[in-house]
Amino acid sequence: MKPEDFMKLALQEAKQGDAPYGAVIVKDNEVIVKAHNTVKRDKDPSAHAEINAIRLLTAKIQSTSLEGYTLYTTGEPCPMCATACVWAGISEIVFGASIGDLIAANQSQIDIDCEEVIKRGFRKIKVTKGVLKDECLQLFQ
Repeated sequence: MKPEDFMKLALQEAKQGDAPYGAVIVKDNEVIVKAHNTVKRDKDPSAHAEINAIRLLTAKIQSTSLEGYTLYTTGEPCPMCATACVWAGISEIVFGASIGDLIAANQSQIDIDCEEVIKRGFRKIKVTKGVLKDECLQLFQ
């Protein structure tokens, strides 16, 4: 599968949440978990799609290390989610809409991009931007 195929799965997942964010975590070209935003449902401000995906995966594999896994997400991870990726050791983050794009679409965001968070962390994480960006932005219209 190509990055666009995994992002399409994240887009489908986003439509199931209380805010249009979806995440898919992949390893060896296989989808391991999918998650969406459940902040309102769970009454938990940390229940972003990326955090939910990380929680599902670490519980599934019984490990806090996600080295070798790639996170696909419809929106660039916020500082909280980017930090969780650093702590978990995610190897790559692939996103559609950037934080700047989301702010321009009137979404509540903290204006710090995930690469800045990663740069200040202790792990290197590859970041790929703009995969199916237009389709991801359509979620917010």
